[in-house]
Amino acid sequence: MLTLIAAASENNALGKDNDLVWHLPDDFKRFKALTSGHFIIMGRKTFESFPKPLPNRTHVIITRQKDYDVPEGCIVVNSLKKAIEVCPENEEIFIIGGGQIYKQSIEIADKIELTRVHTTVEADAFFPEIDEDVWEVIQSEYHPKDEKHKYDFTYLTFVKR
Repeated sequence: MLTLIAAASENNALGKDNDLVWHLPDDFKRFKALTSGHFIIMGRKTFESFPKPLPNRTHVIITRQKDYDVPEGCIVVNSLKKAIEVCPENEEIFIIGGGQIYKQSIEIADKIELTRVHTTVEADAFFPEIDEDVWEVIQSEYHPKDEKHKYDFTYLTFVKR
């Protein structure tokens, strides 16, 4: 199963200057809980936005750079197709960004785990539009802003209709 996982604002903003535009600790916890123990596919810029590889996950990095150097345990490929091929069959695989990788994969994905951040922000990376004729929300969980979270947000789980 191929699952896209992201946090995006009302205008589908993901980030700016290769960084997130908000700090949502509960969303980080959910991301960790869902992706731990799985293969995660990402673009090179997303990988480079981490201080170090995320623990308990196998990183598959898509880049056109030849001889791209990564820590032991990370896999480098040059296309989304190859990224999916190196992942185990019959397991949930997560696409974790960035904008171009989401755009390439949304049509072949089985599920979307989206944290909808209830704000509009300036960004240079965006999540693709979710076509409601194709995707259906099967779970929704609203979280109001609080002392740790500057914005209201909603966890949304989409599956294909």
